[in-house]
Amino acid sequence: MRSSLVRSRRFGSVIEAVGNTPLVRLDRVAREAPSVEVYAKLEFCNPGGSVKDRAALRMMTKAIEEGKLGTGKILIDSTSGNTGVAYSIFGAALGVPVRLVMPSNVTKARKDIARAFGTEIIFSDPMEGSDGAIRYVREIVAKDPDVYFYPDQYSNPNNPLAHYHGTGVEILDALGDRITHFVAGIGTSGTIVGTSRRLKEHTRPIRCVAVEPTEAMHGLEGLKHLPSSLVPAIHDGSAYDETRRVTTEDGWDMADRLAREESLLVGHSSGANVFAAVEIAKELHQTVGGGCVVAIVCDRGDRYFAPMKWEKRYLW
Repeated sequence: MRSSLVRSRRFGSVIEAVGNTPLVRLDRVAREAPSVEVYAKLEFCNPGGSVKDRAALRMMTKAIEEGKLGTGKILIDSTSGNTGVAYSIFGAALGVPVRLVMPSNVTKARKDIARAFGTEIIFSDPMEGSDGAIRYVREIVAKDPDVYFYPDQYSNPNNPLAHYHGTGVEILDALGDRITHFVAGIGTSGTIVGTSRRLKEHTRPIRCVAVEPTEAMHGLEGLKHLPSSLVPAIHDGSAYDETRRVTTEDGWDMADRLAREESLLVGHSSGANVFAAVEIAKELHQTVGGGCVVAIVCDRGDRYFAPMKWEKRYLW
């Protein structure tokens, strides 16, 4: 077996385990497009369990290199959960105190994971979502600018650069000229912008597709409905080719299918990404009879247990 030929990697720290996540072929959920390869980039294999590990680590290490962090300042940022978990795990590894602003309705699992690493959480109005958390953290930093280092994941160029130098390179290394389409959701927009910029430099044309919720009020945690949201400063619509809208139900249903049919327990933004990827694959199968689509699987589904089940049944 292949596993007997691959040597296990050794690391000096957990931060060295970020990146080089696997690509897994999705045969069952994409069975209506048999001529098209559909792959999931499993970002939950990062040590913090999500795609946000990449950006958080680069923002922190670059700040340390520049003398902005590691001098006793507290790292503070707004987050809907996954970036907060990443800040927390790397804060513990690097000896950096972390304070986070989160909407109070963020899933309990994410709150508990962040706190386990010694992180302090400040809650913002749940009805204002991620935009409310952004406004609140800016107020806090403005009052005590000397106390905090504010990486501002929505404006920090190291967010997309983490994917330009990491995610995009890894996808090309694994698939090379076979890849025809790339799919990622819009949250901070770092993943879609940074990865797309790198893929667009490849010799073969690759169509890059952003995913966002259909409605302003949605249940796809971590994704932004741009027309009704504060647009992140790092967002660059010219980096990708098109935007596909996905409903809450389609994202949730695909997440359920991935668990049952592909043994992948993933979050609902991941379900939305894969739903869009499968729709693209079906179009390619019908029109050109081939292709290769890669979708970002952002995190694991165990961070969405309990309260979100009730929301799906009664709110959507």
